[in-house]
Amino acid sequence: MADKTGIEWTDATWNPVTGCTKVSPGCAHCYAETITLRFKRGGPFLPGKTTIRLHPDRLDDPGKWRSPRRVFVNSMSDLFHEEVPFEFIQEVFDRMETHSSHTYQILTKRPERMLEYVVWSGYERWPDHIWAGVSVENQYWADRRIPLLRQVPSSVRFLSCEPLLKPLDLDLKGIHWVIVGGESGHRARKMEETWALGIRDQCEQTGVAFFFKQWGGRTSKSGGRALGGRIWNEMPLPHVV
Repeated sequence: MADKTGIEWTDATWNPVTGCTKVSPGCAHCYAETITLRFKRGGPFLPGKTTIRLHPDRLDDPGKWRSPRRVFVNSMSDLFHEEVPFEFIQEVFDRMETHSSHTYQILTKRPERMLEYVVWSGYERWPDHIWAGVSVENQYWADRRIPLLRQVPSSVRFLSCEPLLKPLDLDLKGIHWVIVGGESGHRARKMEETWALGIRDQCEQTGVAFFFKQWGGRTSKSGGRALGGRIWNEMPLPHVV
């Protein structure tokens, strides 16, 4: 349980699952893998390596927070990883419904399995305080993940374009929020200003909330957060349909 976090677009993190497997270029320098290895909490996030760990003891952590928070679900994993049983995912959803004073932000690189869970669970519509998002680092993955996200019955759907590796031409129909950020760490790949500005302009043209997280670099704070001379902290309106 992390009651506080340095992630600018959320208030807290909650990790009932840890460990992952790299699936696309955005995973190359995964911060969660770096932290896992640094503190010897598991192995590298490589295909064929089982690193997924379920933590039933953490399921009720959100109930320990008295004031409402925006909660990033599984900042150290992917709730919809293939090795996470739907039964355990349902327990996570049950707790999110029980502790409904918080807003839960679920971010995945596996929207196809998110949709499989929707069918398995019988949800016709997720509760309004549970948001669904996908990571899109380049055009290839934007074209494949966003159409699947659009089918998830969540009142707020969002994109995390971090690390942003290429310019993006986004179809923002049915999308309510876009986060943009550069990569951090000593191997960080550079993000061009024109790429970030291009996404900002697309959001402004379509009325989608835009959040600029960071320029990135050797540390996440090293490049600052200003884009085009200002800070962009826009959030989606609650209970958008």
